Amino acid sequence: MTEATKRSATISVDGKTVDLPIYDGTVGPSVIDVRKLYAETGHFTYDPGFTSTASCDSIITYIDGDKGELLYRGYPIDQLADDSHYLEVCYLLLYGELPSAAQLEDFEFRVTNHTMLHEQMTNFYRGFRRDAHPMAIMCGVVGALSAFYHDSTDITDLEQREIASVRMVAKMPTIAAWAYKYSIGQPFVYPRNDLDYAANFMHMCFSTPCEKYEVDPIMARAMDRIMTLHADHEQNASTSTVRLAGSSNANPFACIAAGVACLWGPAHGGANEACLAMLKEIGTVDRIPEFIERAKDKDDPFRLMGFGHRVYKNYDPRAKVMQETAKEVLELVGVTNSPILQVAQELERISLEDQYFIDRKLYPNVDFYSGIVLSAMGFPTSMFTAIFAMSRTVGWIAQWKEMVEDPQQRIGRPRQLYSGAGSRDYIDLNKR
Repeated sequence: MTEATKRSATISVDGKTVDLPIYDGTVGPSVIDVRKLYAETGHFTYDPGFTSTASCDSIITYIDGDKGELLYRGYPIDQLADDSHYLEVCYLLLYGELPSAAQLEDFEFRVTNHTMLHEQMTNFYRGFRRDAHPMAIMCGVVGALSAFYHDSTDITDLEQREIASVRMVAKMPTIAAWAYKYSIGQPFVYPRNDLDYAANFMHMCFSTPCEKYEVDPIMARAMDRIMTLHADHEQNASTSTVRLAGSSNANPFACIAAGVACLWGPAHGGANEACLAMLKEIGTVDRIPEFIERAKDKDDPFRLMGFGHRVYKNYDPRAKVMQETAKEVLELVGVTNSPILQVAQELERISLEDQYFIDRKLYPNVDFYSGIVLSAMGFPTSMFTAIFAMSRTVGWIAQWKEMVEDPQQRIGRPRQLYSGAGSRDYIDLNKR
């Protein structure tokens, strides 16, 4: 835990004054430690959504929403997306530093040799309806991993935690790809150890036994960037869910399954799917003014998806990288004049010039372009959140490991402001 400063916050409640210590992080806002507030005043804090509450002390990821900055272990996301690759970023998130050549080779070897799923899991997939959403399948399959890998569920064992961490990073692409294959009625494609992480995932998604499939390096690089951009994002809803589940000492596979379930929500991981649906609904550039007016109308339920962010009050740094990636992919597949892309580009231009957007700091976020990229790659919208979950797994694992190893960690137990009925006596049924 960061050392407390000499400063403190003073709060007076019902005539009683309490001094609360203040802690400073490396960067970002300081925090007021309210852990003893209830014991000394009989009061809790009230913070729906925990938007003003630091739930943990972490050294993994930092976001400066006002600057539009995202750092993994101190490294800017744009540098990692341009100069690194996903498995190197995974190592960084899991172990705290960029690896040496030997360390990276060893890590890549361990991940590559854990990509297979237990063969009996094919039967588990076939228990789902054929039209099941890939995220529904992933929720079930990830949770079921604990029934197949008993040797890595003891969270008190450092070696088992390490094995579980590598297994999750390694197996998630296979889990996601098989969920896709099952949903479209095609046979499962097994992982290939001769392909890199991103190319292997795409090969499992798009190859079939009847013909050879070569992964285009531009597509593989685009997928690698998508994974890197989504690898971690501080204490968001799904990450907080993983930590909360882990605080009860649940096994790591159950914790990640909880994260997958939380990510599925349209306000979280499903936003890129909703954004692409919006762009298709608008259809053409000439219809944009109509939808802009609807977005500004307080009485109209329509919302412009892909703009604004709970944390970022500036341009989402991931969106800048994704914009360039979108251009590369669309040029490759020959749809640079796509109506959807034209609508997206015009919407972005308007958002950066229109005072309504500027005043409300509604800048394009990563979801704005990621849906376009994934669609151009050939993925249906139902797979967008599944790919997000696959990418975010390493962040969840890193955060889970940090939580388990934190000596201050206690089981999560938020409190409430109760506004229901007071104590009352039960009334017999015949008297009601």
